[in-house]
Amino acid sequence: MANGSRYVGWCCAFACALALATVDGLLVDITYVESAVAEGAVCLDGSAPAYHLARGFGSGVNSWLVHFEGGGWCRNVTTCLERKRTRLGSSKEMATQIAFSGILSDAPDYNPDFYNWNKVKVRYCDGSSFTGDVEEVDPRTKLYYRGARIWQAVMEDLLAKGMDKAENALISGCSAGGLTSILHCDRFHNLLPVGARVKCLSDAGFFINEKDVAGVAYIAAFFNDVVTTHGSAKNLPSSCTSMLPPGMCFFPQNEVKQIQTPMFILNAAYDSWQVRNILVPGVADPRGTWHSCKHDIDQCSTAQLRVLQGFRDDFLKAVAEQGNSSSRGLFLNSCFVHCQSETQETWFSSDSPMLGNTTIANAVGDWFFDRSPFQKIDCPYPCDSTCHNRVYDNPSQA
Repeated sequence: MANGSRYVGWCCAFACALALATVDGLLVDITYVESAVAEGAVCLDGSAPAYHLARGFGSGVNSWLVHFEGGGWCRNVTTCLERKRTRLGSSKEMATQIAFSGILSDAPDYNPDFYNWNKVKVRYCDGSSFTGDVEEVDPRTKLYYRGARIWQAVMEDLLAKGMDKAENALISGCSAGGLTSILHCDRFHNLLPVGARVKCLSDAGFFINEKDVAGVAYIAAFFNDVVTTHGSAKNLPSSCTSMLPPGMCFFPQNEVKQIQTPMFILNAAYDSWQVRNILVPGVADPRGTWHSCKHDIDQCSTAQLRVLQGFRDDFLKAVAEQGNSSSRGLFLNSCFVHCQSETQETWFSSDSPMLGNTTIANAVGDWFFDRSPFQKIDCPYPCDSTCHNRVYDNPSQA
């Protein structure tokens, strides 16, 4: 059925749940980078940064996938204080073991090209997509804005564990982690051996500079606050900051065209996070007119769908402005979803989203190994019956 693969974070049948439990069977312990604390490379609360590492095997022992966790950003003292009490601001609050699935799976049937690589999930606890670095720490708040130092410390730790001998390497991430993979793409490439095949994948990280439905540049002001609070300007690509205000350099449309390393952009044209937080943030919809639509795209009125189609047009225009380099991969589907590489259903399964009869996993694998280029853009909603459209339990959730 059209868009019948919609999910609400759970499977509706026991058999599906059992299958997913099998797929998500790789449990990986946390590694704390304790040595980073002395360098001031710490989470918002001053705790050590952390990651999860599953060692490669067989032909993948010298291949590395470094995947950055998502989780938004904090823009000021108030929101960063709230964040420091959670796993997104403190490694003390993180689960000590997590399941790897999707692009991180160790099963060839579920992750055909990267299953036996060294796979890393870097935990996100700084709130700046690993760009911040403020030396001073306010004794009242005890907030540490040190994302860029965390990135460096984690990279050094992984290089010491064998990444310095990588023959293949892919930096990836979801959401704020997808933005991390864009902002740090060339920097990551420069750390690896000269002859290595190194590329970057951004999943749901192509945030666009769009005004909200009230005509306010909400996300531009938000990103400007993030950059100012975290002292990010000096750690953003100079190719952008030399031409634009630093806050504008959080938008990939102002970054990607200057990136030298091959980049794959995986994104939904109706990205559910962007619709809910950029196009229709709570402040732009005081009467709740958009609550049902933000909750479930199938509940949008004809007028609201026109607005969403306009958002898609602007999204595709921002991507098109990056040029069509043969080294660039594109998988832009017309789904209402946010992040598609971390979950097995959307990455690679019998009913995964497809473009040109190709799953996301196969598209990324073909592109990475230069088997064939992949640059495909979906037709407008609601034409794609392979979508796993997100339905939110709480329609008023921002």
